[in-house]
Amino acid sequence: MAKQRIISGESAGPKEEAINLSLRPTSLDDYVGQPRLVEKLRIVLQAVRERNEPMEHLLLHGPPGLGKTTLAHIVANEMGTHLTVTAGPALTKGADLVGTLTKLQRADVLFIDEIHRMPVAVEEYLYSAMEDFKIDFQIDSGMHAKTITLPIKPFTLIGATTRAGLLSGPMRSRFGVSHNLDFYSETDLLRILHRSAGLLKLTADHADKSLEQSLELIASRSRGTPRIANRLLRRVRDFAQVRSDGSLTPDVVDQALKLEGVDKLGLDELDRKYMRVIGEVYQGGPVGLEAVAATLGEDAGTLEDMVEPYLLQIGFLARTRKGRQLTRAGGEHLGMRISTDDNGDRLLFE
Repeated sequence: MAKQRIISGESAGPKEEAINLSLRPTSLDDYVGQPRLVEKLRIVLQAVRERNEPMEHLLLHGPPGLGKTTLAHIVANEMGTHLTVTAGPALTKGADLVGTLTKLQRADVLFIDEIHRMPVAVEEYLYSAMEDFKIDFQIDSGMHAKTITLPIKPFTLIGATTRAGLLSGPMRSRFGVSHNLDFYSETDLLRILHRSAGLLKLTADHADKSLEQSLELIASRSRGTPRIANRLLRRVRDFAQVRSDGSLTPDVVDQALKLEGVDKLGLDELDRKYMRVIGEVYQGGPVGLEAVAATLGEDAGTLEDMVEPYLLQIGFLARTRKGRQLTRAGGEHLGMRISTDDNGDRLLFE
């Protein structure tokens, strides 16, 4: 999409990443959420430190904005080694990967975001690098082709993907640790917002619970995603600075997020348009995703990756064998009139 959605878990670019870097925790002790993964990493990291070995390769998968990049920084910091960050689409040919791998020192961490988008030809170079810590690099082609074996130092690969199903079987099997990141609870998001508010030097209107209530409102609209929570907090801070006295109050939060088109459940205009199309144009469904995308003039992949997951999570959307279907709760949120057909088993949206 041409316009960046404020409630999208996707990164808005290098500028936002630079801001997020200043808000990121640097150790597992400061990391909030994902308790099972954190406990697993504590055990693995302590064990490899005691044996003086690199950590096993780690695969993190789940929706964007849940902390995969942050965890890569933490692992490198806990190991006391250097982190190299790249992305699958940036590795267009084998030479790109070879140059990166040969620069790594022992136990360094290589983080590849969107690893499922790495070309197959490049992916194949990783197989021997991950298992045997060597690269078989072919020079020239045809009859005169030669293969050079380059030894590399033992390293840790951390792969991040939002679509684990698109990762090849041979690649998945080479990760020693694999974990799916869950959406965050409002309690965990509130803890993250408290920390971020302190780093951003935000204050309350009075010596009361204004800041606490304001952060609770932001947490409730953050779609279970820390990146969205921090983004909303920065937008509210800007609004408070320009339209108020710089202090956060529940009223300021309401006004700021209303201006951004974010409602009380964290839905934006695209979410509401998506549900309205199913409810009004297709009588609540079921309807195919491609039909909804064509009606909206949006890309089907964008809707599947960035709109549907949260609607499914909160029970506003159902995926059936016949297609997408709006639930009663989704229709009621939009204020639609809902009745049942003559058999009493199908919702009719008016």
